[in-house]
Amino acid sequence: VDHQKADWVSIHERICQLLIPIRTSLPFLLSEKERKHGTEQLVKRQKYIIDLASSTAQEFVLDGKHKEAIPAALHALRFSTEVYGSNSVQLVPAYLLLAEASTGVGHLPEASKYLSQAQWIVLRTPDCSAAVRCKLHRSLGLFCAAEGNFEQALYHLANDIYLASSAFGLKSIETSGGYFHMANIFFRQNKKDVANSLYAEV
Repeated sequence: VDHQKADWVSIHERICQLLIPIRTSLPFLLSEKERKHGTEQLVKRQKYIIDLASSTAQEFVLDGKHKEAIPAALHALRFSTEVYGSNSVQLVPAYLLLAEASTGVGHLPEASKYLSQAQWIVLRTPDCSAAVRCKLHRSLGLFCAAEGNFEQALYHLANDIYLASSAFGLKSIETSGGYFHMANIFFRQNKKDVANSLYAEV
């Protein structure tokens, strides 16, 4: 009951009506053209649910409501797997959301599992974009910081900044996030001067 309530509060209320046409199978006696059109509509609906579930999970994470983010992120992952396949780089954002939400509720072993999945997909995708790789390094950095492994966290955040600046530019808002998280780590290490210069950069 608790799981169902959490799922309803998180995402199900928003996507309930959208699930009905997805769960309804196509009539068998259709022409090839009608079947193709039906399949295209199905994929379009699934992609819409992926976007809605991802943005909902992201909102919850930004509001610090990590527990509520998990069901929405799981829906995003499930529909991404249905649309793109289980090894697609399109699954990485959902895995990273799940890792961040799991870290937020203190479930570090689960977060580690989701990060490993994301890392494995990125490693198997040689043409993976710098934008996706920078998000992966940011998530790995935040996870290492949550574990208290600050040196490893700084390594990943430095990679995040490098990749973000190559993808979006040195003065981009995307790059500033890496500086901000890095500054937080230096602050926690009591290296206030370094932290303050990074905060100023942000």
